[in-house]
Amino acid sequence: MGGEAVSAAVVGSEGRVKSLGLVFEDEHKGCYSSGERVAGHVLLEAAEPVTLRALRLEAHGRATAAWGPSTGAAAPAAASEVEYLNVRLSLREPPAGEGILLLQPGKHEFPFSFQLPSEPLVTSFTGKYGSIQYCVRAVLERPRVPDQSVKRELQVISHIDVNTPALLTPVLKTQEKMVGCWFFTSGPVSLSAKIERKGYCNGEAIPIYAEIENCSSRLIVPKAAIFQTQTYLASGKTKTVRHMVANVRGNHIASGSTDIWNGKTLKIPPVTPSILDCCIIRVDYSLAVYIHIPGAKKLMLELPLVIGTVPYNGFGSRNSSIASQFIMDMSWLTLTLPEQPEAPPNYADVVSEEEFSRHVPPYPQPPNCEGDSCCPMFACIQEFRFQPPPLYSEVDPHPSDIEETQPVSFIL
Repeated sequence: MGGEAVSAAVVGSEGRVKSLGLVFEDEHKGCYSSGERVAGHVLLEAAEPVTLRALRLEAHGRATAAWGPSTGAAAPAAASEVEYLNVRLSLREPPAGEGILLLQPGKHEFPFSFQLPSEPLVTSFTGKYGSIQYCVRAVLERPRVPDQSVKRELQVISHIDVNTPALLTPVLKTQEKMVGCWFFTSGPVSLSAKIERKGYCNGEAIPIYAEIENCSSRLIVPKAAIFQTQTYLASGKTKTVRHMVANVRGNHIASGSTDIWNGKTLKIPPVTPSILDCCIIRVDYSLAVYIHIPGAKKLMLELPLVIGTVPYNGFGSRNSSIASQFIMDMSWLTLTLPEQPEAPPNYADVVSEEEFSRHVPPYPQPPNCEGDSCCPMFACIQEFRFQPPPLYSEVDPHPSDIEETQPVSFIL
């Protein structure tokens, strides 16, 4: 459907546009990425003949960071902007030499299609002091009346693969804090914490490995939380916003006790992926394991965390993730096992020769045995029977109610 070119003298009225809309080809598509194609239609319904100069499509994407002066200060407002997308398409315009175009009453569809830049686009985001936004807008230019437009937001995501070597590396930190002041210290509180890898995705549960030792005289409570830190840069100034997005609590630890987290889980809620490639807005995450100590400043360890978009596949980090978990588990095991297992007692220490001779009847020399003709066989059997028993036996080697003439038998 389209329109026909007419002269201004023919048109007595600019007409009335009943509706102007914009739809994407795939309305169920949640997000777009660099290099992908964006397609759709601009829908226009005219109640009567409509004159127009042009119908165009614009796609914009930019990051902006701005804030006003603080209360009572005379400092000017800070603002910065970075452009990531700027597309302009003509969907309908008069032929060369014609000034206006006439659309007949009814419904009209104008298809559009454009490709996002192949350079990485920053993930869409809206925060307290700035935003990263992408939008597609259809603009209807008409003579003698204001332009009409319709706008749709375009969600863009910059993919982060958590299977890269840098994000598969385990993270471990240790810290100790003395509780008290001056000469009235009650003892240290030590904390060690580890996560299997640095990169996780929304919906994943992070196993936390930690050891907390309370040598102070106070009752302490360990906790863990995921923090999001937003950093804005505008006009050479910086604003930071930090808030907790998820947390978990451990058990109370009494004085002189130790607690171990051998994979305590903390699930990641739906949050914006990490934004690390924008020069004026940055979104970072960290996993904090901390201890509330009554009457003292809390002890905290922060492990860097990256929230990605491509989930962990389970194969790329067998040497770093699975092996590190095994090492971590074994480290807790060594706390309860002796360093070297105790050897079994010597057989001679258990049964004396005197007792053994009483329980084993003499074996008579077989008749008609001359020389060495049959002695070797008998000697081998006798030597076999006099060998020490194996470590395992189902017969008591010290029977109390058997007669002295009854032979002792061992299950071999």
